[in-house]
Amino acid sequence: MFNFCPPLEIPDLVSETQKNGKRIYVTPEGDRFPSVTTVVGHHKKQIIMEWRQRVGEETANKISAQASGRGNGMHNLCERYLKNEKTIGKGIMPDALEMFRSIQPYVNKINNIHYLEQSLWSKQLKLAGRVDCIAEYDGVLSVIDFKTSRRMKTEEDIVDYFWQTTAYAIMYEELVGTPIDNLVIIMAIEHEKPKVFIQKTEDHIMGLVKCINDWKKAA
Repeated sequence: MFNFCPPLEIPDLVSETQKNGKRIYVTPEGDRFPSVTTVVGHHKKQIIMEWRQRVGEETANKISAQASGRGNGMHNLCERYLKNEKTIGKGIMPDALEMFRSIQPYVNKINNIHYLEQSLWSKQLKLAGRVDCIAEYDGVLSVIDFKTSRRMKTEEDIVDYFWQTTAYAIMYEELVGTPIDNLVIIMAIEHEKPKVFIQKTEDHIMGLVKCINDWKKAA
């Protein structure tokens, strides 16, 4: 059984998806902040456009839809499992279930959960979002993100994931008052063994700041 110990109650935020696909969160104070995924995703916008042109729109749409469905399914399973639900696989596609089973030994290293699928925001960063999990991983308080991939990736491939989790660490510290030094990415990989990436928050703050500034310039 996983233990829940939220340090304080944080209200859920209302989100709006605009016509351009960007998501905006409205804070309790009435601030309207873009989502972390919208801002960080700008970093790979050109790469994604080039990929779509290379493989063709029809193939790109099919792959994107499959990846989105599989990713959402696995996230759903992780959430149900960490909430100690007895039946977690109902209504989940087999590929998502298979990916979850591959990372389950690493999910079992999580405990003393502070937040799960929780809205967070930062007036300092002027960003908001919904974090997968903030909990202890191997006994160390961490921002934990669950990812799926069609291929094996390196740390250089997923630097944007570390910017995203760094943003959540900063939001948590701003709202709760406790710093989080550890970032954990648990990645299920199609037809491969899963991979866990662990890095330090401080190593990605400057990258996150640059990413935010680049997004502002392009907006």
